[in-house]
Amino acid sequence: MINVAVSGFAGRMGSAVVNAVTAADDMQVTCGIDPHGASDAFAVYETVEQAVAAGGFDVLVDFTQPSVVEGNLRTALPAGIDCVVGTTGLSNDKLTELAALAPAGTCLFYAPNFTTGAVLMMQFAKAAAPFFPEAEVLEFHHCNKKDAPSGTAVRTAEIISQARDGRVSTAPGKETEIAGAEGARGALINGVPVHSVRSMGYVASQEVVFGSMGQTLTIRHDSWDRESYMPGVLLGIRSVGDKEGLIVGLENFMG
Repeated sequence: MINVAVSGFAGRMGSAVVNAVTAADDMQVTCGIDPHGASDAFAVYETVEQAVAAGGFDVLVDFTQPSVVEGNLRTALPAGIDCVVGTTGLSNDKLTELAALAPAGTCLFYAPNFTTGAVLMMQFAKAAAPFFPEAEVLEFHHCNKKDAPSGTAVRTAEIISQARDGRVSTAPGKETEIAGAEGARGALINGVPVHSVRSMGYVASQEVVFGSMGQTLTIRHDSWDRESYMPGVLLGIRSVGDKEGLIVGLENFMG
């Protein structure tokens, strides 16, 4: 059995992780970490420091907030605990710095998105990117999301940029924004404009729009239920035990 601690277990994603791990045959929740949580099924701690001191788990799953995830990892990784992180807001440089804190044989797995459809969307975008001079990313999330743009959108922009050797989009950019409407062309990430929409009615959706002379190609993924993330989360938990160092992206475990 893989013993799992869930940080942020009282939140929407965290509670879905608890249910998914509990239903799996090869793992179990041994503790939950959340200052606002309570459970009769497993031990509950307010902080990762308390949970690490108590011990008894192999993998820490973190679905908390961008403001606290770094501190959680700074505690868990030096203790040799494998970490599966779905909390976005950490840069690649910060992830590399945190992974270096861990002893040999410890894995920090960070996934901007745990849905298989979103991972495939990014791979399709990677394949299309060299053939289109223009590309833009539009992401749509619920109104309570704490960061913008989403980690998935940032990762998608990075993948597009890498696939076309850093070449930036040729469409007009910020220089066309009118006075008082700065930001209308979105955030430029690795040469790719990224636009964030926040509204009730969404869970997580993203479009990648490619354009060239006389044609467009749109790749879209929609996630309407947090259950769609759970197969990817379980795959991450099962995979980190025999890995080490920093691994970014669920595609690394998808065969």
